[in-house]
Amino acid sequence: METKPKAEARQRASRDPERTQALILEAATAEFAEKGIGGARVDTIAERAGTNKRMLYHYFGDKVGLYLAVLEAAYTAIRSAERNLDMAHKDPTEALSELSRFTWRYFLDHPEFISLLNTENLHKAEHLRRSRKITEMHSHLVTELEQVLKRGAAEGVFRPGLDPLNVYLTIASLGYFYLSNQHTLSVIFDREITEPGRLAEWEEHIVKTVLASVRAG
Repeated sequence: METKPKAEARQRASRDPERTQALILEAATAEFAEKGIGGARVDTIAERAGTNKRMLYHYFGDKVGLYLAVLEAAYTAIRSAERNLDMAHKDPTEALSELSRFTWRYFLDHPEFISLLNTENLHKAEHLRRSRKITEMHSHLVTELEQVLKRGAAEGVFRPGLDPLNVYLTIASLGYFYLSNQHTLSVIFDREITEPGRLAEWEEHIVKTVLASVRAG
């Protein structure tokens, strides 16, 4: 039998569609990050969200539709946070340094994002291919980074002709590989690579590596 608090939560959610969808997305993000799309269960997601499967299907269609909504929300969150860096109004070196630090720290603070990326890569991005929204988000990032690199080249601090995608891939891969493989790397090299000192050291390494890869001369 459903408890009174849960029943009241469901009633409140039914009167607030935006809140209901947000709760479902939050619960689904946790479930998909923990178990992947194959292991995730709609019943569990509905329970974690304090709603029912009917509402989940009403808003997102099915489990695959919900998974895609989770991916879109995850990418929206990181792209929105990147916009707050306001790279267009900063010194090129400062802008690139801040993007490098931001990306690393975002990955650290959002391990669910890493897990979702791992899952979607296992599926060869078949779900992401359905989303025009995600492609549009990334085009803005590339355009903004391209302008930073051009300004740096004009000032003589960056090499001309740098590909913004290559630069971003350098930034993202240095953080992503480290964290997505943290368990195996720690065992293989017999060193706990996620202890605070090591994480801080790696952040500095990322910034220095990225800047060295674009520096003029």
